[in-house]
Amino acid sequence: MKRHFTNWLSNFRDSIATYSYYVNFEKVYENVDSIKIELNILNSLVGSKNIKSDFDNLLQKYPETLKCIPILLAVRNSEISISDENGSYNFDFFTQTKTIEKYSEFMEKSGLFNLLQNHLIGNLLDYVTGIETGLDSNGRKNRGGHLMEDLVESYIKKAGFKKEKNYFKEMYIHEISKKWNVDLSAISNQGKMEKRFDYVVKTENQIYVIETNFYGGGGSKLNETARSYKTLAGEIDTIDGVTFVWFTDGNGWRSARHNLEETFDVMEHIYCIKDMEAGIMKKLFK
Repeated sequence: MKRHFTNWLSNFRDSIATYSYYVNFEKVYENVDSIKIELNILNSLVGSKNIKSDFDNLLQKYPETLKCIPILLAVRNSEISISDENGSYNFDFFTQTKTIEKYSEFMEKSGLFNLLQNHLIGNLLDYVTGIETGLDSNGRKNRGGHLMEDLVESYIKKAGFKKEKNYFKEMYIHEISKKWNVDLSAISNQGKMEKRFDYVVKTENQIYVIETNFYGGGGSKLNETARSYKTLAGEIDTIDGVTFVWFTDGNGWRSARHNLEETFDVMEHIYCIKDMEAGIMKKLFK
């Protein structure tokens, strides 16, 4: 029975966020713990009346504390580039490549001396924990992609498939071709392109190559994705024994509904989360 696109799209969801989606606190604590000793040493500068001389003396005695400076500015790199009226400078905070005077100048001009000297923070451990929490929130986009992958995998398992036995995660075209002796040159541009599928499900008579994604917000990437998967579906249709399946969802698609509808009209196996909940895996993978 032919599905109606508008009805199908109406089932798309705002979010699939889990509790750990917003901040990975385990990673935050791990990052802070890795520099805990150095941060505690730098804590001696909080409220200092002679912060420049105290910093100079501290750096002479404990040069390893230098590596903590970038994270105080919410920078993960060990090197920071600066440009001013006198030129451009590259400060390496992993190895001491400049004089203590230069690093002291950096601390002053960046505002870090003021932050430490005037009690604008209580202690650096709490301060860096806050910074790490903020930086980790930038990883939500990547975690969002993995959330959909994990969700799809959970339904593959519920359908009775076993990992590395009859379903596989992240397989490249050449791996699929080699494992099951199937010619995928139609989608690899005669072996010149190396695509990786999120999952591959293998039944007795069929190979199902699977892509997954979730878009909570719009953007040009959605139109590109819809067009590329439409093309990919057409190419795979020419290969006996191989079926392309796309699991997607997210209200971001509403801004790109026309491109998605074009793909929906020509692609037989495109499904959303509600389809998975309704048992599409067991019906499809035979």
